[in-house]
Amino acid sequence: MIVLLVFLACYGLAISRKVKLAYVGISSAALLIFLLLPTKAMTPEEVLNSIRWNVLGIYWGFMMLSIVFSESGVPKHLARHVLHHTKNEGVALLALCAITAFLSSFLENVGVVLIMAPIALEVARKTKSSPLLYLISIAISSNMVTTVSMIADPPAIILASEAGMSFLDFYWFQSRIGLGVISIVAALVGLATLYLCHFKKMKTRVQLEEEEIKTNYLPTVVFIAGVTALALNSYLGVGPGVIGVIIGLLSLILGFRDLPKMVREFDWNSFFFIIGIFIVIGAVDEVGILGDLAKAIGGLGLNNPVLTLAIFVWLSVALSSFIDNVPFTVLMLPVARGAALALGGGSLTYALMYGTLVGTGIGGNLTLVGATANVFAAGLLEKRGHRVRLKDYLKISLAPTILAVLVAHLMLQMLWI
Repeated sequence: MIVLLVFLACYGLAISRKVKLAYVGISSAALLIFLLLPTKAMTPEEVLNSIRWNVLGIYWGFMMLSIVFSESGVPKHLARHVLHHTKNEGVALLALCAITAFLSSFLENVGVVLIMAPIALEVARKTKSSPLLYLISIAISSNMVTTVSMIADPPAIILASEAGMSFLDFYWFQSRIGLGVISIVAALVGLATLYLCHFKKMKTRVQLEEEEIKTNYLPTVVFIAGVTALALNSYLGVGPGVIGVIIGLLSLILGFRDLPKMVREFDWNSFFFIIGIFIVIGAVDEVGILGDLAKAIGGLGLNNPVLTLAIFVWLSVALSSFIDNVPFTVLMLPVARGAALALGGGSLTYALMYGTLVGTGIGGNLTLVGATANVFAAGLLEKRGHRVRLKDYLKISLAPTILAVLVAHLMLQMLWI
């Protein structure tokens, strides 16, 4: 009961966003350690083992690389080069969204939105269009690809750790099409829906002035090397967390002149929250609460794998509209595993875990507060005098979000059940 109360308080505060997430996670973990260690309900070894060190290593390293890469000029150069070859405003906006989606498949979403926002605002100004459609579409595109690769988003890294997946396992796993390929198809459906519903009718010509952009290609080289190393880590004999740390250290060397800025911009709040929430979930698992929750949710499916998958996918969509996706993922992946085991296990285990990630990743686009990138985009709009109302946001987000999740759900059902 004590563990359950601390767990509920932790999630309640995390959802409220009234207290910094780092304070919530670390204080909850510290309280549980203080209460459980003397009773031997949880040993020091179990506390350390509950922390996914590979997740932290990859998250820290590639987040540092994301900061250096965003300052390298390469993303801006790529975007402007593509825009110079577009026919009209609708195609230009689709190109911006596609570039955003590609970059967000490997880099931190908010960082990519901040890279693309100035370019999008410039195009909107040139075409005399409202920037609302531009920035919201870019934010949505960044969230469409949170499960395209192992390093796209913290929940994807957590899934890889939980399921024992390598970088390439995201595309072909256990002789089946993997989550990454399914996510690519879903993202393409989402982008196509944005184009058909909103961009197709935008026919104004886009003419951008020439601009000399200073580019540094070394961060790009480190990025390619890091992704390659993750893809080949089983052959290299180096853990993914170690690769992440090496990438982070190389990024610090490349950005040495801006080291104070890199330290400031790194998302320490989420980083320490992840550490704390790993320990909290470890304690919840040790006392059997996760097992009970898995049985309860599994029971909702009435021993029907198809119905159970639907529950996990769409429950995740609904809850991700207001719950941070990191704690939700850490909580639900063991629950998905437990529910699948109750129904016979096998490929259903991965179907439920994948469905949870799809729901909380793409589903985060359903509301303005469902993903951090959306909040940042809204903030940039409000600074320029454009208030983002829920109904205006839903006009843009609803169709691509629902259709993308539905496509991923159907593919999971056909391929993994």
